[in-house]
Amino acid sequence: MGSPRRPTYASPGGRKRAETGQAEPAVISASKSAPEPAAAPAPKPAGQAPTMTKKRDGKRYGSDGPSRRDNVLTFPEPPAKRRRRNILAALCTALVVVAALLAAAIFSPLLAVGTVSVSGTRLVTADQVKAALDPLKGRPLPQISDEEVARLLEPLVQVKSVSTQARPPSELVVEVRERVPVALVKQGEQYQLVDVDGVVLAATSDTASVALPVIDGGAGTIGRELFQATAAVLGALPLDILARLSNASAQSVDAVELKLVDGQTIVWGNAGEKELKAKVLEALLKVPADPKNPVRVYDVSAPRHPVTR
Repeated sequence: MGSPRRPTYASPGGRKRAETGQAEPAVISASKSAPEPAAAPAPKPAGQAPTMTKKRDGKRYGSDGPSRRDNVLTFPEPPAKRRRRNILAALCTALVVVAALLAAAIFSPLLAVGTVSVSGTRLVTADQVKAALDPLKGRPLPQISDEEVARLLEPLVQVKSVSTQARPPSELVVEVRERVPVALVKQGEQYQLVDVDGVVLAATSDTASVALPVIDGGAGTIGRELFQATAAVLGALPLDILARLSNASAQSVDAVELKLVDGQTIVWGNAGEKELKAKVLEALLKVPADPKNPVRVYDVSAPRHPVTR
């Protein structure tokens, strides 16, 4: 360490050197105490966080420099990502609203069936259909399907199919498609009306009131196969020709014959190409009759080469 003495200054006059007799130059001498070295900071214990100090500008610093948080840059969210998030949120909201509306419509008693309207009935009455559909009263309209209505109408064999329409708030509209009778089958003292499938639709004792041909023998006599072949032929004929027939018979499935009310015979053959045969027969029957050469037989068994004789 340096001496603590204060600086001493020689007299500005000086003293002369003995040898030369010249004045000795003034001498300035000084001594200064050297600053004591700063004490080294004590080592930090392992795991101790750096000490934070508050600066004037509001930033906090530790002994190791600025905080790591001050070095993280925050970027704004891309507009496209924000738009996608907003669209997704809007779609989810819309789906929830639609689901709530559907649930309210399906289960709401405000849409319960109050009245049933029926159309398309001839063999059955509208009252019969309404009575069969009575279990649907009080059910919400959206819960009623065509299949359920058809199942309730199964006891009415005349009904082939149905379609329904809901008319809020409480009306159920039912359109009935009935089976079409194509022939009469004699059973005892009565005649049964049957369709192409042989389903009995009604019965009558007056054949004149029904413009349909009589199938000779019926299914019980000629056999199920011959009966179905004959019924299929009758089902392919237009209603105006069907009304002109008196009876139908079949010796085999390939030999179906029809009789007109005026005695003319129609050789039909098998049930193949029945639509084409029906068109050819309709054209032949429209040809004006020749009194000198009346037609007794219309043979459409080969519809591309019909024969009259």
